[in-house]
Amino acid sequence: MSEGALSADTMFLIAVLGMASVTYALRAGGYWVMGRLTITPKMRRGLEALPGAIIVSTVLPIILQGGLAVGLCLIVAAIVQLKVKKEYIAVFCAAVAAAGLRAAGL
Repeated sequence: MSEGALSADTMFLIAVLGMASVTYALRAGGYWVMGRLTITPKMRRGLEALPGAIIVSTVLPIILQGGLAVGLCLIVAAIVQLKVKKEYIAVFCAAVAAAGLRAAGL
């Protein structure tokens, strides 16, 4: 069999560099656009709510497919979030609760 113009390693490198370039361009473009906007109080509230919204949109399909253990983990995450007000700590506590519930057989 004859090889194409580019080997698999070269294609992989081009793909990785291309994805990195697009990711950087999107991030830099976002900073550029946000630097030219006036941040209103309403926009600030929306931006502050964004991390929680991303977590919910990522986790919600899993919760809907899960059982009792997943529901209990959601409750743990909500309680920790209300007390500590740190999304990542809430997710970590929910993961610990999930591990404990799975180890208990739920």
